Amino acid sequence: MPTKPQPRKTERPPEASTLKPLVTTKMIPPRSAGRIVAREALLTRLMEARRRRCLVLQGPAGAGKTTTLVAWRQALLPLGFDVAWLTLTREDNELTRLLDYLLASLAQIAPGVTQEAADFAGRGVDSEAVERTLIALVRSIAAHPRDLVLVLDDVHNLTDPRIHEALQWLLDYAPVNLHLMLASRSAAPVSLERLRAEGQVLELDVRDLRFSPAESERFLQSQLGSIDHRDAMLLHELSDGWAAGLQLLAINWKKRRQELAAAGTSPADAQAPGDFVRSHVQDPQAFAAYFEKEVLSRLSPLELDLLISASACSRFCAPLCAVLFGRAENDPTMAPLLARLEAENLFIVPIDGTGRETWYRLHPLLRETLRERLAARSEEAQQRVHRIAWQWFRDHGHIDEAVRQAVAAGEGAAAAALVEKSANGLAVRGELRKLLGLVRQLPPAQVQARVGLRLWLARIDLFARDFAAVSAHIATLRKDIPSDDAISHFSLTLMEASLALQRDDTDAAAALLPRLLAVPEGADAMAIGGRDNLLSWFCMHRGEYERARRIQHDNPIRLVNGVPLRGTPSGTLQGRALIGLSYAMEGRMTQAERIYRDVLREANEGGSTCVDPTYLSTALLGEVLYEHDEIDEALQLLEVRADALERVSIPDSVLRVHRTLAASHWAAGRRMECMAWLERLEDYSTTLGLDRLLAYSLALQMQYRLQMGDVAEAEIALTRAGEIDARHANAAQSALGEIAVITERARIKWAMARGDLDDASRRIEPLIANIELRGRQRLIAQLNLMQATIERRRGRVEAARECTVAALRRGHRLGLVRSLLDADPGVLGLLAEAAKDGQLDPVLGFYAERLGAAKSGALVASEPAVAQGHAGKGSVEPLSERERDVLGLLVQAMPNKKIALALGLSIDTVKWHLKNIYGKLGVAGRDEAVAWMRAEPKAGA
Repeated sequence: MPTKPQPRKTERPPEASTLKPLVTTKMIPPRSAGRIVAREALLTRLMEARRRRCLVLQGPAGAGKTTTLVAWRQALLPLGFDVAWLTLTREDNELTRLLDYLLASLAQIAPGVTQEAADFAGRGVDSEAVERTLIALVRSIAAHPRDLVLVLDDVHNLTDPRIHEALQWLLDYAPVNLHLMLASRSAAPVSLERLRAEGQVLELDVRDLRFSPAESERFLQSQLGSIDHRDAMLLHELSDGWAAGLQLLAINWKKRRQELAAAGTSPADAQAPGDFVRSHVQDPQAFAAYFEKEVLSRLSPLELDLLISASACSRFCAPLCAVLFGRAENDPTMAPLLARLEAENLFIVPIDGTGRETWYRLHPLLRETLRERLAARSEEAQQRVHRIAWQWFRDHGHIDEAVRQAVAAGEGAAAAALVEKSANGLAVRGELRKLLGLVRQLPPAQVQARVGLRLWLARIDLFARDFAAVSAHIATLRKDIPSDDAISHFSLTLMEASLALQRDDTDAAAALLPRLLAVPEGADAMAIGGRDNLLSWFCMHRGEYERARRIQHDNPIRLVNGVPLRGTPSGTLQGRALIGLSYAMEGRMTQAERIYRDVLREANEGGSTCVDPTYLSTALLGEVLYEHDEIDEALQLLEVRADALERVSIPDSVLRVHRTLAASHWAAGRRMECMAWLERLEDYSTTLGLDRLLAYSLALQMQYRLQMGDVAEAEIALTRAGEIDARHANAAQSALGEIAVITERARIKWAMARGDLDDASRRIEPLIANIELRGRQRLIAQLNLMQATIERRRGRVEAARECTVAALRRGHRLGLVRSLLDADPGVLGLLAEAAKDGQLDPVLGFYAERLGAAKSGALVASEPAVAQGHAGKGSVEPLSERERDVLGLLVQAMPNKKIALALGLSIDTVKWHLKNIYGKLGVAGRDEAVAWMRAEPKAGA
């Protein structure tokens, strides 16, 4: 056996380690908000409602929403709640960006709940893809051991109807341990009627957020040190308990005290409220004007100019403010200035001080006021501010804000150049969605002018499986790329080959082979590693397994600036997983398993940067587990990951996942579950136009239908498989050439079932010869046993023995179990005879005994005996009306697709309801749910 390849460590490009596409401060609650006076009554109501599905805080800016939420968060943490925080801005009013931040905020406090959703998130932004992402998220949250609160602050900034739809799904599908808090100036953009009826929502508005007289007095004492009760009540009345107005009054009161003290006037003269009028502090719109008079007028020209410039940014720090003001970044006066403004409660809020710099944001009302002043300046002056900001953010690795500021500065070309330069680093880190978000911020003309960005857009569409869009990209790019740009042309060739892989089209890949082999000088790591993986896949489907492995093992590793040009960490691991696949396709399952497990361990350590090899090795390992008769382990590994595997894996691994799940359920006696997985494979294949996978599904459906005695349906499946075979009669050694093998094996099984043993015998010899040429040793061993069954039924005992021995010899060498057991229902008799054969090699005799024991230990394929077990149990959790509808159609043996069509739902929503139904009934799947329903019809209703 070849020496196991050692992991190759690939250094990241410099920009990959410094880019910061997400603004982490948005996921941290403001620190100073916690200084506000305790709101016992309000906090008590929130704590009592902490387990409700949704909580809503609605009130104008400055009503104290954020400070209340910070206090609530602090009260929840000691109770074992996980609390994720996300402050939303107008820039977040874009679906992909919001999903990224939503997952990132949850990942900070519960990393495990976002992994599957994050893998889904990059596979499209249409409604169905978003719904899939959120379903994956809530499934993971449901398995989380603690209650999880998601706080969304400033929800009024989200106006996109698609975002509202996504939030509604999050609410509708939320498990019992997920609690959503929405804080907004306007009404929550979701429907709450059902939750209100169920008592699962708490709604608080400005009336609830107003300070009580006692709270106002305590707040004023915390701000002023001391204040007379009568004066406190006067200020409370003037502000009507509005938090921001009360704070502004306190600031004014303090300043007047200081002014009078400096003038030698008695502090008692400071007690009159002066020209404060109620309308100034109770009306948020009038509050901006009040800022002008009571806050901005008190700032020095330097401070005012600084804050006007800072208002162009959603957050700022001392070094940024220094350069905005035309000073050196390390100006020692800037940090104390910001700290003083914050300490004086001038509506400047620190949002993160855990790193080297303390970051701040402006109170929303103050920022709006200052932005109006910035907008009143000349266009040149405004662009100067944005230009300084974008250069600072760029130099410090904050790419998201840098791009936004560059576009605002009118420097779209510079922004596009930055995104193009950063694209490779983002891709290495598995952040294609973030790259897409950055590209969408750019002026369209700048994107179209850059071949590099257009190539990345095409890669993103390939990542999302929008094959039509990828084909359109390829057609236009082939014309637009200059003839002397060899690297871009090679990248386009790689994309064409990748599209061929996803379409299961080895003929198209073969046509690209000369161009794939001609690697231009200067090609990067991703290009070379990707090329090698494509070549390995191509060779495997031509039966050239050793060559496929040599491509991964033998290609020299060239260094450019110390960086190995062999591939990214993800690409390298994927190449090793493909080595394992080459062994599995050949039938050498033991070698395949060792590689899969090594790759899976290293890929899991790599996290989000290694999503593709993680899923590829997981899918392939499941097949090995089933082959070794570890049925429960295979189901446990694959079933919960099937949705993600189906959407992120190459067709070969998707095929193996569905085939393994179907066979595992069949072996466990769950017929409906088995057929459901094959029907799902059929839907997947039909949608993407993958005839080879469709042929596999139909052939297996025919096989199981025959064993169920459903001859008519079996014949229909065989006829359809034959039609596919006829379409690809000249496929020869390509991947599509497997269709002839699949269909011919189905015809042999059909002939055996009809008793036409001569026809079966006539077909099987040339089929074995064909497969010998393709090197599929595992399938040959299975066909040897089928041949033995045919010969035994024909009365040719010696020929049957020879075929059985040949199958055992090959199976033992390869480490096969299920491939032989699944060859035919008559295999058990052959194995029993072989085990008793005194002339048989003892090693093979022992192997035959072990195979027989494995089969006898498995459940007989029959109706699950679960109804009686559940009939005696207590009442189950009531099913919702929609769940009863789904269960009713399930009893009619409808597949998910038909249930979805009948009820007007997406397939993913049907699967979500089924999972809930199984959980409420306490059953493992379709078969048990139907058996339970038949035994307990009233309970199901």
